Amino acid sequence: MSSTRTTGTTGTTGTTQTGLGWWAGNSRALLRLAFPLILTNFAYVALTTVDIVMLGRLGALEIAAAGLAIALFNQLRTTGTGLVTGVSNLVAEARVRDDRERIGALLFAGFFWATVCGVLFCAALLLIGPLLVLLGQDPAVVDKAGEFLMVMAPGMLPCLWFQNLRHFTTGLKRPGPLLAITLASVGATIGLNYVLIYGKFGLPAFGFVGVAIATVTVFLLSFLAFIAVILRDGVLRPYLTSPDARRWNGDAVRSVWRLGLPISGTYASEAGFFSVLTLIIGSLGVDALAAQTVLNQIVYIVFMISAGLSHAASIHISEADGLDDYTTARRMGLLGTAWGVVATLVIAVLYLAIPNPIVSLFISAEHAGNADVVALTVTGLLIAALMQVFDATQNIGNGILRGIGDTAGPFRISLVGYWLIGLPAGYLLGVSADWGVEGVWIGQTIGLAATAAILLVAFLRRVDRLHRAAAGAPVPEPESS
Repeated sequence: MSSTRTTGTTGTTGTTQTGLGWWAGNSRALLRLAFPLILTNFAYVALTTVDIVMLGRLGALEIAAAGLAIALFNQLRTTGTGLVTGVSNLVAEARVRDDRERIGALLFAGFFWATVCGVLFCAALLLIGPLLVLLGQDPAVVDKAGEFLMVMAPGMLPCLWFQNLRHFTTGLKRPGPLLAITLASVGATIGLNYVLIYGKFGLPAFGFVGVAIATVTVFLLSFLAFIAVILRDGVLRPYLTSPDARRWNGDAVRSVWRLGLPISGTYASEAGFFSVLTLIIGSLGVDALAAQTVLNQIVYIVFMISAGLSHAASIHISEADGLDDYTTARRMGLLGTAWGVVATLVIAVLYLAIPNPIVSLFISAEHAGNADVVALTVTGLLIAALMQVFDATQNIGNGILRGIGDTAGPFRISLVGYWLIGLPAGYLLGVSADWGVEGVWIGQTIGLAATAAILLVAFLRRVDRLHRAAAGAPVPEPESS
């Protein structure tokens, strides 16, 4: 198919336009799509940011324990979310065919897998304490983290149910007030944290466990609010209330599993990489773990920018892929990557210019026991100035590969970049070479850089093969990603 076409709904301009005009026009199209996605991501990450900020006022032990608990929770939450992410793609396919019965079946298949994951992951979080001690974590931190997880672990169920509804409504192009619900949940988290930590309005002061109570409450309220929205929507309501849709449908259950498993594997590989690094850092002491918790949250906020750009670039590339316009697909991949690099470099300047004020937003420098944590985090922020550039690039690399239909490649590449390069580098520099937490952070940066480079090379090679195939030219045998 000719690559001189102009395509529609997302505004991607084909290759008839050249030079700065093409890059400017498609930058606008990319950012128009990415901006609302980034805002929603920011609102979602604000939930854990609020928790970390509130914990930062309580002391190093509390933030280390809760940080360990939240890292473990997020590892499993991310894995479960990956399993139901494919619901949106499957629902979109069924919507095009007007297959209403299958749409309803996919919704409940997603609920099935979300429930299975939620129950298993809840049990794992409640039983993991002795293993953490064997892995070298401070017993005092593990005991505190156990108190936190005892409350927070059951929140895995409403959290994953919410994610299933999110992907279901996205597949129908009716996400509803997702951003509004997420923003409201941020406000609720702030209010509940304040009330439950310090004991207001006649309630007892729960201390740092109050953060866990607030988080679980917000997960449940957000899910119920989403259900209420669906029940008030004439288009969405039948899928939730129809008896036919609620019947067991083995094909739908298998479809969600087959599509979601590689996505879940990629998410789990990345989250697992960061979780294992957190465990290594935890073995270096309470202050190191507290610094890791704060630094991770700062980097995670910035990561939401690249997550929005990744999804937007992926959609534009899929559009070009559908037209066999691989010149545009290649350019959109490079354009999305370039915007990710630009955004993270701008933020890196802030890290280098005002590291102390940034860190003080997350942990109180006035608290007597926080001085070492603040100093470590400031050092980490200087390393993160470079690390987040590679983190954004590898995140967008995952998205642009998915845009041209490659879902298995990113998983394999993540195993190499994270586990065969990044993890050994972090351990060797941080523990063996005795560089401490800074060495682990440098090793993490090396792993992300390697992953980003391999993903970009894989994308360019795959686009070239697809371009040759579309043009009828001989195509070399594909290399393993």
